Amino acid sequence: MQPVVTVGLDGSPESLAAARWAADEAEKLRLTLQLLHAWPLLAPQPALGAAEVDQNYWAKRLVHTARAELQARHPGLTVVGTLVPEAAQGALVKAAAESEMLVLGSRGLPAAESYFMGDVSMPVVARAERPVVLVRAEPTEEGPFHAPTGGVVVALKLHDSGDELLDFAFHTAAARHVPLLAVHGRSVPLHARTPWGTDHAVAEEMTKEAREALGKALRPWHEKYPQVEVADSIRLASPAKAVVQAAEGAALLVVGRRAHRHGVAPHLGPVAHAALHHARCPVAVVPHG
Repeated sequence: MQPVVTVGLDGSPESLAAARWAADEAEKLRLTLQLLHAWPLLAPQPALGAAEVDQNYWAKRLVHTARAELQARHPGLTVVGTLVPEAAQGALVKAAAESEMLVLGSRGLPAAESYFMGDVSMPVVARAERPVVLVRAEPTEEGPFHAPTGGVVVALKLHDSGDELLDFAFHTAAARHVPLLAVHGRSVPLHARTPWGTDHAVAEEMTKEAREALGKALRPWHEKYPQVEVADSIRLASPAKAVVQAAEGAALLVVGRRAHRHGVAPHLGPVAHAALHHARCPVAVVPHG
């Protein structure tokens, strides 16, 4: 199968924003864009004839309208539409496994509210085998689409980030011709906290140690992608808070997720949760071993 970027379409402003972002990304990566609409009540073989008797008319129209818009904006991009008669969550997880990346619209809701409103994006992100990017709706529905400017920000642990995470972040920055900022957040231990702030000696030692470890982790990727300008940011704050703050003004925030093992329920860590619900820019969640 030809490599594709797949976007889930449901007609919402968020999914349309995701489709526009995905089209821009597919063009940069020189990949095919697949528009996927999944609904259990789709007729597998709709009857031929007038639109009024075609059970899939509105689903087809949704995909056709989006495809026409994206094709007009990206004349050289190959865009295909796919209708799947399945529940959205399962269809999207399956599509993610067959795509270079899956792109979904995100409302950026708090976790509880997102759950009760039936948002499928969180379970898909937690189960997907490949990177999933969540994109919020554009501030206004009128006017041309403007891809976010700025660099790529990647959230890093010092000993458990995985090659997949860094490869995705560097590859994306290289394709976009933008700089990469590697962010590491580390909470200050209680014994180093004082009434007037953080013990300076402890803070300096923590920062030095983290920067050395971060530099070691980034070095082979910097050598593989020498065209990417790389900077690091060590923040003495909770990792979740540090990452969300660092992503202000970014074009994309990249966070990792441990690939779930058999018998273990898929879940997202606190950094991924914070990024998906609070970061304003698109967020890519990359599973790694």
